[in-house]
Amino acid sequence: MKLQKLYSKVRQALDDYNMITENDKIAIGVSGGKDSLTLLYALAGIRSFYPIHFELAAIAVDLGYDDFTLSPVQTLCDELGVDFYIVKTDIGRISLEKSKEQASPCSWCAKLRKGALNDFALSIGCNKIAYAHHMDDILETMFLSLLYEGQFYSFAPVTPLDDSGLTIIRPLMYVGESEVKGFKNKYDLPVCKNPCPYDGHTKREYVKQLVRQLNLENPGVKKRLFSAIQNGNIDDWIKCTPNRQ
Repeated sequence: MKLQKLYSKVRQALDDYNMITENDKIAIGVSGGKDSLTLLYALAGIRSFYPIHFELAAIAVDLGYDDFTLSPVQTLCDELGVDFYIVKTDIGRISLEKSKEQASPCSWCAKLRKGALNDFALSIGCNKIAYAHHMDDILETMFLSLLYEGQFYSFAPVTPLDDSGLTIIRPLMYVGESEVKGFKNKYDLPVCKNPCPYDGHTKREYVKQLVRQLNLENPGVKKRLFSAIQNGNIDDWIKCTPNRQ
């Protein structure tokens, strides 16, 4: 995927759901993975021509694993003119200890990571956090909800966190995972390998493979499923009108 196409899809999401307002300071949760680096690249570029002024900060939560470095991300942030912060934690060790009590500590780890990210974002004056959830993530969340909770749900484009004053936005919602991969390869993004021992061994990974197989057998099904979510009367999925020009 070329940069202009990425800009177009991200801007469409920003406009459709009024994700950005004047003088927002937006924290991008950066893991070092392809998704968050693509989002970083997109918002840093759009910032220069978007009709509404906003600021950016990139924040990485270091889980404390040995031999994990984010120095390539620091270099990219310097090139893009985005301040980069690393929040040091022991979440990796705590989560592994938690794994002795339950099969997978993933939900526990995610909760701690989000808490650390939110607290630091607030401390540097951010009022919004941009998550790098793309279209496939949204579909997978819907399937997880259907299969394991018995409800039709997926996380919303914009989610206010009433207890903190922060708002979550998801600007990559119109971008497919294959497009993210193509963008990462084309622009040689400095992806850092996920050191988590549970990476690729979760219910989400099972659902990812299920959605992939469905789309192979029924070409275009992912787009139809995404339309079903948009038109499914799910809370907070109503588009803002009229769109900005």
